[in-house]
Amino acid sequence: MTWDPSQYLRYDIERSQPARDLIAALGDVDPTEIVDLGCGTGNSTALLEQRWPQASLTGIDGSTEMLNQASQSVVSAAWHAADISTWRPDTPVDLIFSNAALHWLDDHTTLFPQLIGTLAELGALAVQMPYNFSQPSHTLINDIANEPQWVDRLHHVVRPSPVAAPDRYLQILEPLVSSLRVWTTTYLHVLRGDHPVAEWTGGATLRPVIAALGDDAHAFIDEYKSRLTVAYPQRTDGTTVFPFTRMFIVAKR
Repeated sequence: MTWDPSQYLRYDIERSQPARDLIAALGDVDPTEIVDLGCGTGNSTALLEQRWPQASLTGIDGSTEMLNQASQSVVSAAWHAADISTWRPDTPVDLIFSNAALHWLDDHTTLFPQLIGTLAELGALAVQMPYNFSQPSHTLINDIANEPQWVDRLHHVVRPSPVAAPDRYLQILEPLVSSLRVWTTTYLHVLRGDHPVAEWTGGATLRPVIAALGDDAHAFIDEYKSRLTVAYPQRTDGTTVFPFTRMFIVAKR
């Protein structure tokens, strides 16, 4: 799957706010080594550098397109291409930070304990994941993909919600850590322009569909946009309100 950094960054301010909130929730954590797992274009890595300027930073991502964008930033970080589902550090890490990345991976029951196991003593795992999979921005993609015109080509990209309920992460992580917080926040994004929700998902959630359909993706996206206008109507001032719920996890060994 190919990522488009420019499309992803169209809503940079809105996408970065959860990372800011996750960093704030870490409080007095004072890491010397930080890994930004699924760093993308490096936006969250830049925020980590602002918060802990003396720490050693490493950004890990599976997309060369995103890493090329990240490498052009002024962030003093080591950038590495790797499959984030299998990446593990050579030595224990003080802070593993992951903003809007781990929802792309399956089997969190296995993944999260493995990540906890890579932390140094008193280390922390800080994760933010979209928790919007039951909302029209996401369900409409699966609905259309399951229709006869598309199902043969898209059945492999239709996924049930990859993120479990918040209490499931309590069950998974509580036995492994000394401190754990899990919560959700719903952001009300006020977006401008035509079809802004499709523009938003076009930077992330729609990428597997675009990759699978190639030039035929235009027809899929046109139908998706049509249904989105009902789910997220444009207001009289030309803006569209897009509620987006995210889950946060801060676990300390």
